[in-house]
Amino acid sequence: MSPTLSISLSVNRRAVSLEVEPRTHLADFLREALNLTGTHLGCEHGVCGACTLLVDGEPIRSCITLAGACDGAEVTTIEGLDDDEIAIELRAAFNREHALQCGYCTAGMLVSARDLVLRLREADERRIRLGLSGNLCRCTGYVGIVRAVRSVIAARRERGIAAIAVNPQRGLGPVGGRIGLSLVAAGAAMPKTAPPRVSPPATKAAAPFTPTDSFEQTFTVGRPPAEVFAAFGRIREIADCIPGAVVDSEPAPNRVEGGIRVRFGPISPVFRGAALIERDEDSLTGRILGIGADAGERSTMQGEIRYRVVDGEEPGTARVELMIGYALKGALAQFGRPGLVRNLAGRMISEFSSNLEGRLTGRLSEGAPRSINLPGLVLNSLGARLAGWIKRLLALSE
Repeated sequence: MSPTLSISLSVNRRAVSLEVEPRTHLADFLREALNLTGTHLGCEHGVCGACTLLVDGEPIRSCITLAGACDGAEVTTIEGLDDDEIAIELRAAFNREHALQCGYCTAGMLVSARDLVLRLREADERRIRLGLSGNLCRCTGYVGIVRAVRSVIAARRERGIAAIAVNPQRGLGPVGGRIGLSLVAAGAAMPKTAPPRVSPPATKAAAPFTPTDSFEQTFTVGRPPAEVFAAFGRIREIADCIPGAVVDSEPAPNRVEGGIRVRFGPISPVFRGAALIERDEDSLTGRILGIGADAGERSTMQGEIRYRVVDGEEPGTARVELMIGYALKGALAQFGRPGLVRNLAGRMISEFSSNLEGRLTGRLSEGAPRSINLPGLVLNSLGARLAGWIKRLLALSE
């Protein structure tokens, strides 16, 4: 018999205490143990959003959240929103705008839409579409859904009901959403939409970080190792070599505040935050640990870069060895596919190494490209993968 956990939590304002297996996901617990079948299971990988519900007031994916991790939490499913004022307005708007067809995605869609109604200050279609990008619908084409959400936001703001203030330091309860709080303890600022204010210098080492995905990459620079390592310490010059990087301030030698700009067609969000920097001149190694977010969409990313500079194969050259780890939360998490990220990061690192060598040799003037063009990188990455597939197919046919 498998071991069990005893958990106590509130489900739709009702106290529940039950035994569950450690591997039981919250969605299965709600559907099978409590018969709350309004929470639907689709992909079961946290991508489609059909299982979205509220834990301590925050939307989460219940198909990838362990029930045992929610001990002591307050869980609200779609059934618990029957009498909720915003949910009632959204249901009426969904009916009015023909925003549902088969209805399988609708429960999760309503939970996510409710969160947007609460926090968006105006009925901005772009922000609504981005905010709902983690909820997939195979029927409607999203036009009616967006219209419905816009109409509810506009109506509530006209009635004088303001958006709630989003506190970036508010955790997500026991689900494990307190990403970045360890960095605050270490002296880093939480992400902000405006350039962060200068805080007291960090005095502790960067906190431990366990990435959800990681990979390694190496590249060669035609300059001596000591010179390359010294360049990594000049953070503004390094930022100029990274597409999209923005440095706002350096309040301490081991801390930098800024962000990275991502261009996707007409949309150009900036993920702002802070990073802690560690360097060891004896071993020519270093570590950069940072957290950033586009606060308007509440997509958060935390990442770590470890680097080591060693002698290259040719005299007077250096080989840079990188270990990159990352974790994504929020609307963009569904795009965090390790294979695609590795391909995109590989192209970015290739551009970074070329820019770094150009800066060291004087061939690159100040000011690298200030945005990452995701469509171009994706197409180039997919093109490279397609070429690899064609080569394998030709090899099999010979």
